[in-house]
Amino acid sequence: MAAVSAASVCFRALSKPAFKANETTSLKVASLGMARNLFPALRSSRFRVSCAAKPETVNKVCEIVRKQLALSPETDLTPESKFSTLGADSLDTVEIVMGLEEEFDISIEEDSSTNITTVQEAADLIEKLVQLKSGA
Repeated sequence: MAAVSAASVCFRALSKPAFKANETTSLKVASLGMARNLFPALRSSRFRVSCAAKPETVNKVCEIVRKQLALSPETDLTPESKFSTLGADSLDTVEIVMGLEEEFDISIEEDSSTNITTVQEAADLIEKLVQLKSGA
């Protein structure tokens, strides 16, 4: 399954505006127009397309994060949950990564581990590393 996420996406009309200047609409942030080649123009300051990890992987990461941070069962963990928002400091994050390495029998490079900030990022990286390991 493919997923698309963006921090800020702006669709901009290239041929003619989608709304009149004095027209009130609920779509104040984005407008869609067609470019010369009939594809919508897409501009984004941060745009990322990624393959979403399997739900089992995401759930396992949630279990490890919950255990490592001693979170109560009532604490809501989603793929978008940020470790820092859950109260993790840098040492907690290192311990989470070590737990993931042990559980999935993988090795996460230090450069990659510093880029993991959410449950989904961890699950996506695990899927990638497991796939590389099984293909090697």
